Amino acid sequence: MSDDNQLIAERREKLAALRRQGVAFPNDFKPGHHAADLHHRHGQVPNEELEPQAIAVSVGGRMMLKRVMGKACFATLQDSSGRIQLYVTQDAVGAEALAAFKHWDLGDIVGCEGTLFRTKTGELSVKATKIRLVTKSLRPLPDKFHGMTDQEQKYRQRYVDLLTDDAARARFVARSKAVASIRNFMVEHGFLEVETPMLHPIPGGANAKPFVTHHNALEQEMFLRIAPELYLKRLLVGGFERVFEINRNFRNEGLSVRHNPEFTMMEFYSAWWTHHDLMDFTEQLLRHAARAASGSAVVSYGGREVDLEEPFARLTVREALIAHAGVSAAEAVDTATLHARLKAQGEEPPAHWTLAELQFGLFEAVVEDKLWQPTYIVDYPVEVSPLARASDQDPTVTERFELFITGREIANGFSELNDAEDQAARFAAQAANKEAGDEEAMYYDADFIRALEYGMPPAGGCGVGIDRLVMLLTDSPSIRDVILFPALRRESGEPALRPGAGDAGAAPPQPEP
Repeated sequence: MSDDNQLIAERREKLAALRRQGVAFPNDFKPGHHAADLHHRHGQVPNEELEPQAIAVSVGGRMMLKRVMGKACFATLQDSSGRIQLYVTQDAVGAEALAAFKHWDLGDIVGCEGTLFRTKTGELSVKATKIRLVTKSLRPLPDKFHGMTDQEQKYRQRYVDLLTDDAARARFVARSKAVASIRNFMVEHGFLEVETPMLHPIPGGANAKPFVTHHNALEQEMFLRIAPELYLKRLLVGGFERVFEINRNFRNEGLSVRHNPEFTMMEFYSAWWTHHDLMDFTEQLLRHAARAASGSAVVSYGGREVDLEEPFARLTVREALIAHAGVSAAEAVDTATLHARLKAQGEEPPAHWTLAELQFGLFEAVVEDKLWQPTYIVDYPVEVSPLARASDQDPTVTERFELFITGREIANGFSELNDAEDQAARFAAQAANKEAGDEEAMYYDADFIRALEYGMPPAGGCGVGIDRLVMLLTDSPSIRDVILFPALRRESGEPALRPGAGDAGAAPPQPEP
């Protein structure tokens, strides 16, 4: 770190000299071209055709490499699209500009005007006629050959990670493409994009522990939303038949490779749909997103193939136990066997659990991580599905599904419960669980019951985890790899709030020790 401090000090001295000369951070340069576009248009043109055309270009970006050779220098400029080489000579830019250029540092942001040509090695380059320092970089970039090697540092300083790791940039470009394709797919199928509140007076829509805050003007406790579900279903009551929202949810729970307290979900609801319609549609949606993000619906994850082209498997919880947990058909409906199997997994199921709950508990314990290829699990117990419609054929289970891929839940959906009295009873049961100490149980939402009493059409709704989907499509092992700025514990020794932060007269920050 001492070497870095010395380099930072030297760069601050250079910035001080620039300030004495005039404007240190000019804002009057506008690049007219991007590196990738220049390579696309002119990358294959031989120099004997290219150079005589004297094609004038202007590019701007960060200097990532530099070679100084007397009266001629080379530099590699990186913009948002890629990289292109600059050729800077005294004859073209003048002795003063070349001398200044030689003192610029890697990481500096520069603007360059010139003409295109190819070097003797065949590299498309810009022969500079004007070159300017636009932004002085005060911190040195990581080693040009290894980049950032500390994974936590990559998360904390994502801005540097994106500068130095092509794979990181590609991952987030793929994320953007996937989200854009999902949005377009929804609109093309008649869904209306909406926005619902992030601050809720009553948290609902999922079994999860919320973040709690306080609204001073309203003088009331508020909660960051754990799910938009109850508001989106209010819109079905209001007459919007197809709605969706892509936005953040917040859950005050642990962090892991598949959990971040702030995460992105897409929830959608359609009147007149059942859970079967939802499964058919979600399957099409994910294929569409995969093709947009990676060019194919057959992707590789962790060295194994995942095929989104083939129809997704559909199993009940009982069928999944038989197929993946080594449970016979008779054992799958025997409470004593299921209880013993759960105890063998180190779990002590409550004495009051029903057969359906025991099946579900064993499924969670031993089956989920075995579902590598896309698999819908259906017929969830009523006890763990407080917002889903019960099956007309078997009232102990609901018309609910979860989609698992690579052992992870990607989507969750169900035929919606639109019986106000049934919903009120389930809310009451959840409230009783909360009073008994279950922090993740739901609150009783009287306004939502009132909305249902006006009448909600039969409907289906589904939530898709965008972060986990992008993990799959980009072969990323951790959710932190696909969130630009994931939640992290405060750095060791870092104060909660730096003294003087926000003060107009605060001294400029100094290099960290």
